[in-house]
This record gives sequence, structure tokens and C-alpha cells, in this order.
Amino acid sequence: MTVFDPYAFAAGALSFGLAFLAAGGFTLIFKAIYRWITPHDEGALIRGGNMAAAVALGGALLGYVIPLASALAHTATLPEFVAWAILAGVIQIVTFWVVRRVALPDVSARIERGEMSTALYLLSISLAVGILNAACMTA
Repeated sequence: MTVFDPYAFAAGALSFGLAFLAAGGFTLIFKAIYRWITPHDEGALIRGGNMAAAVALGGALLGYVIPLASALAHTATLPEFVAWAILAGVIQIVTFWVVRRVALPDVSARIERGEMSTALYLLSISLAVGILNAACMTA
């Protein structure tokens, strides 16, 4: 029979809390940096009802959080997690830069116009890169 161990639970809950706070903090930092590097103002566009901006930003966040979750599951120390979190953010930002420079030079104008096809393309690319990024972290 398994008995509830409050001491083990407390230790686990503390680890959970620290990991959740670290991951949440890195997600907020990533979101701020991502919004800063994009030429369009996602916040203003989303507040104005631009669904394309919401979808594109949501895709970037998911593309970042997926490898972040993998890093949480596969790292043993906070410094190791921090390194993977930074790398995951850099990869997502480089992904946007490549899309903007190579595939869709007018991506920001299209998002500002509310073009959902562009937003869905960005979401798909961000998710694909995030999933590959997460898978590579498990190797």
C-alpha cells in the first residue's frame, strides 16, 4: 500500500514551483523580445482585433514553449535549463528573421493587413521548428 508522504510532496512541490516560475519567466522574456524584434506591433494589432497578429504571435509562443517543456523534462539543473531556454528562444527568433528575409519579405505588412494565410504560415513554421527543436533536446 502506498502512503502519502507529505515531505516528499513538499520537496516535489517546491521543485515544481521553481521550474514553473523559471519557465513562465523565460516565456515572458521571449514574448517581450519577440515583440521587440518584429517590425509590427502585435500588442496594438491584437487589441485592435487583428486575428492574424494573434495567431502569428501565438504560434511563436507555442514554438518556444514546446522545446521549453522538453528542456524541463530532460534537464537536471537550473543552469542547464537556462541554456536550453535561451537556445530555444534564439532559434525561434532566427526562424522569424529567416521567414522575413527569405520567404516573405512583406510578412509584417501582411500581418498588419490581417492576412490569415500569412499568420497560419508563421504559426506552422514556428510549431514545426519548435517540435524539431524539442526533439533534438532529447538526444
